[in-house]
Amino acid sequence: MPAFVIAEIVKIHDPKAHDQYKTLAPASIFKYGGRYAARGGTTEALEGKYDSDRYVVLEFPDGAAVRKWWNSPEYAEAKRMRQACATSRIVFTEGPALEPPKP
Repeated sequence: MPAFVIAEIVKIHDPKAHDQYKTLAPASIFKYGGRYAARGGTTEALEGKYDSDRYVVLEFPDGAAVRKWWNSPEYAEAKRMRQACATSRIVFTEGPALEPPKP
C-alpha cells in the first residue's frame, strides 16, 4: 500500500542552507523507492489558513520504506541540515489510491 510523506516547511530560516538541503535529499529518497509527487509548485489554501513557506509530497511504496528512508544514514545529513535551517512539520500516511467508480 503506498505511503505519502507530507512535509510542511513552515518557515525557512536560512535559504542558502535549505537550497543545499534540496540537493542532498533526493538521492536518499530515490534509493528507498520514493518519488516526488509535488515539490516547489504553487500552493493555495482551498479551506482554512495557509501560511507556510513550502509543501512537499513524497510517495513511497509503503510505510516500511518511509521508515527505512527516514532513519537511513543516507538521509541523516540532509535531515540535520533541514532541521537546522527550517521549521517543519512532517507526517506520513498510508492508503491505497482510490479508483474512480465504475459506471
